[in-house]
Parts: sequence; structure tokens; C-alpha cells
Amino acid sequence: MPPMISSNALELAQALVRMNTVSHNSNLELIHFIRDILAKLGVKSRLTYNADKTKANLFATLGEGKPAGVILSGHTDTVPWDGQDWTMDPLSALVKDGRLYGRGSADMKAFIGIAVAHAEQFLNSEAPFALHFAFSYEEEIGCFGVKELIADLRDQGIKPLACIVGEPTSMVPAIAHKGVYRYKCCVRGKEAHSSLTPQSVNAIEMAARVVSHLRDMGEGFEKNEPRFEGFDVPFSTTSVGQFHGGIADNVVPRDAEFRYEFRDLPTANAAHMQSEMVAYAKSLEPAMKKVAPAAGFDFETICEIPSFLGNKDDPVTRLAQALSGEAGTTLVAFGTEAGLFKNAGISTVVCGPGSIQQAHQPDEYVSLDQLARCEAFMQGLARTRSID
Repeated sequence: MPPMISSNALELAQALVRMNTVSHNSNLELIHFIRDILAKLGVKSRLTYNADKTKANLFATLGEGKPAGVILSGHTDTVPWDGQDWTMDPLSALVKDGRLYGRGSADMKAFIGIAVAHAEQFLNSEAPFALHFAFSYEEEIGCFGVKELIADLRDQGIKPLACIVGEPTSMVPAIAHKGVYRYKCCVRGKEAHSSLTPQSVNAIEMAARVVSHLRDMGEGFEKNEPRFEGFDVPFSTTSVGQFHGGIADNVVPRDAEFRYEFRDLPTANAAHMQSEMVAYAKSLEPAMKKVAPAAGFDFETICEIPSFLGNKDDPVTRLAQALSGEAGTTLVAFGTEAGLFKNAGISTVVCGPGSIQQAHQPDEYVSLDQLARCEAFMQGLARTRSID
């Protein structure tokens, strides 16, 4: 008979799901909730805030005085559910038919709840290393919070040995994912009556040329880039997500704007990709400026989430395999905070309960079997004697 998740761990996961921490909302209710649980155990939490103090990361060490050890990392924000066809309240945390339902149940509040449920066990562990909780804000819109958390660790001289990011991988350790780099391009042209086009600079048409170049780049990746086997799409990709411009059919548009992304393989270089986009746009400007000196392109970074490439032989990967009972590893298509931890010099793996197939969907859920496997993972971590 498969193991059952404990009532305490399930109740904590449910409590977190019931909190509305969609990325544009504050997450302080959830952060303070966890802070207070840890405080009752005598554990101090470090909070790092956003600029207006409406959101915070939480970092806590369980096992002060021990050598720095393993981070359990999770993001506290969720995507919205506006316009989705839910059959229940997204904040209900309903348990039904062997599943925990609700926004964030799979991505990724259940992992956080189970980790916190084992805080006392981690404190009483005879493990020769500390356990750390690292819970961030605004992962879903660009991994903004964790950058502040990692900077704070660096400033405080805290150097964990390893990190486990609990994103939903069905408890199979993931050792790589692509990066996500998003940008906005604003085009300034010159308006005119549409009967006088030579006196204008059509911002939509200029934007379309750059979008076409982006498409050419994507086709080039598909045709020429060395494959990274294991990914659903084993090459880097490009995509335009939004395009806006124009005010009327008979007015040559002065302004246009589009947003686009690169999803780069761990072996590729998104900075070079973006540099090519900017260079191509700038090559169009001289002709534009002959008509309107103020015409041109302006680029803005929306988010830059680096790709992640771990190793099946890393001690943290082997640890995750042992704790999860999985002999193999996987690659995931979605972005996580793992690349940021890895780039900070912390050996990292991604492993958590649930499937990305359920994340962000109506009636999002995680199975109780997956939660039980995650709980067994935490219990095994508390008994671990070495991560070498």
C-alpha cells in the first residue's frame, strides 16, 4: 500500500493554497504565517523585501551552528486564474478523489507546506549540516524576488552547499532547463495621412521587419543549432507574444510595440541573441531618421531567467535520487530559479511533487500520492548523514 501524507503536512499545504498570492498581490500573509511557525520553534527568519515592502522573501536556517547545508527552495507567488473555467473555488484547497486542488497546489505551495511541516524534524536532525528554507516572491513574472534573496546571502557570507528547487517534476530529479529571456521593443515613427506615406515612418512596418528577423533567427536555431537531446524541443526558440500599434486605418502609425522571448538551450547564449536583435533594429534606423530624426527603436528587458544545467553526478543530484527513489534524471521545459542558484555557485537540482501538466491550468491539482512521496523525501533528508 502506498504511503499516506500526514495530516499536518496536508493541512499546511492547504493553508498555503488558501492564501491569494497571485504575483500582483502581496505575499506577506503567507510569509508571516511561515515566519511565525518557525519563530515558535526558535528559528529566526531573514526577510528581504521589494521596493515598496509589499512582498518579501524568507530565508531561514534550521541547525544554526552547523556547516551550511541544503536549501529547500520554493516560490510563494502563483499565476492568476482570470477567465479560466474552474469547477471549484481556486482558493478552496479541496481534497477530493486523492488530489489536492487549488491554484498553486502543484506549482508549488504543496512543496513549501511539506517542507515547513518538517521544520521541527530538521531541527532535531542529527545531520551534520544545516537545512535552509528559501521562499521567494515574483518567480512567475521573472524570478525577481530570488535575486534579492541570493544577493542577501552573498552579503551575509552565507554559502550553502546545495539547493533543491521543489518545482513539480513528479519527484524525478531534473538536471537542466532552458532559459527564459523576454523583452519589449518600442518603435517610434512619424505619423501622416495614409495618402502621404513618403512623408511618414510607419512604426508597424518597421516593427514587422524586426519581428520577421526574429522569426528568421528562430528558423535558424531549428535548422542549425546542435541538438540537446532530452528536451521536448531540443533547440532554442523565439516567440512574439504581444503586438500593438496604430490608431486608425487612414493614419500611418507613429508608434508600435511588441514583446518577444528567447528560450535558450543551456548550451546557447541568449545575450548574443538579444544583441543580434538590437543590431538588426539599429541597422534600420538611418533610413527612418532621414524622414524623422526622432524615429528609432527602444528595447526594454522584461525578465531574464537563466538556463540551468546541472549534472547527474553532482552530489545533490545523487542525494535527490536517493531520497526520491528515482534511479534516473529528467530535463524540464519550464523555467525555474535553479539557474540563478547555480550561477551563484550553489550546486542545484530541481525535484518536487506534481506535474507541470497541471500547473497554471483550471482545476490545478497535485495527487496525494505525490505529496506522500515528497514527505518521504523530507523525512529522508532529515536522516541524511552526508551530501558528499
